[in-house]
Amino acid sequence: MHPQPNISSVAFLIADPARAAMLMALFDGRALPAGELAHAGGVTAQTASAHLAKLLDGGLLVCEQQGRHRYYRLADSHVADAIEQLAAISSAATVRRRPLNRAAQELRFARCCYDHLAGQLGVAVTQALQQRRLIVPGVDKRFELSAAGNAWFAAIGVDVGALRPTRHGLARQCLDWTERSHHLAGPLGVQLMHALCAAGWLRRSPSSRAVQVTPKGWAGLKAQLGIDRDSAALSTPQT
Repeated sequence: MHPQPNISSVAFLIADPARAAMLMALFDGRALPAGELAHAGGVTAQTASAHLAKLLDGGLLVCEQQGRHRYYRLADSHVADAIEQLAAISSAATVRRRPLNRAAQELRFARCCYDHLAGQLGVAVTQALQQRRLIVPGVDKRFELSAAGNAWFAAIGVDVGALRPTRHGLARQCLDWTERSHHLAGPLGVQLMHALCAAGWLRRSPSSRAVQVTPKGWAGLKAQLGIDRDSAALSTPQT
């Protein structure tokens, strides 16, 4: 008899609101100290320490030591994938939504989803890549790269040949939890995000998961993919 994965223990760890908030605060791939995670979870430092110990024991977090300071990050992309899918389920079940504040609007428009671009802009970029047949949907929620796509990604600084496929291939369809449409993830999505930041098109916020588009970025997105602010915002149904 094959051993069964202990799903209930992982679900228990994520189910606590404070722990869930801490995990979401780490969703951009950064490492944060316990104090910031306590603030994100709305709990005291002592309570946060207990929560972090449970998340470490459960394999959802890893801890890095720098001098006297300890920093926590998500254990790996699989943890981020699981949280993302749960967030998508939660989003689908929500019927009434309060008006978004400015910070929430910025996150919905463009944000870092662990290591790739998400939000309305992430969906708009993915749809534009598909419309130009640079990527095409494949089996098992993968994206396949066309010959034209190889050339396009190389031109913007992504060395496709150097990418290592995961079990989901080079690129996968990731369901965006705010937009209910797919954006580009996987090694190709990660390197696309890095390339756009390196080119000065995108700028990651130092204090949140929000991503800003620079003037150079808007010019480049318009020239390369036909995307401007209005078209990006309208790329997915409004809820």
